[in-house]
Amino acid sequence: MASKLHQLRSKAVQASEFIAKHGSTYYKELLEKNKQYIVQPPTIETCQDLSKKLFYTRLTSIPGRYESFWKELDGVKHIWRNRQDLKVEDVSIAALFGLELYAWSCVGEIVGRGFTFTGYYV
Repeated sequence: MASKLHQLRSKAVQASEFIAKHGSTYYKELLEKNKQYIVQPPTIETCQDLSKKLFYTRLTSIPGRYESFWKELDGVKHIWRNRQDLKVEDVSIAALFGLELYAWSCVGEIVGRGFTFTGYYV
């Protein structure tokens, strides 16, 4: 156990040294590659203005999302009314999708508990 801890510690030191040496280069390359998305001047006021624009843009998209929701719901109702026409393949895909959602929910619970299977730390 102590050897594994020593290996982990040495890997962490190597990673931090690599980041210290190459981090600023990566940062500069990232900014250069994405400079078309940078708004000048980069001040707090500009960030607040962009934040407000994002908020109100999202707010104006609500009617479209609302409309899409009802279209999706109508599609589900149509499938439910014609469920006798469903093929086994469609039902099995839906069941696998439901199983995947349940599995991701379980993973979320485990992560929320701090990666324990038995319960929360007290």
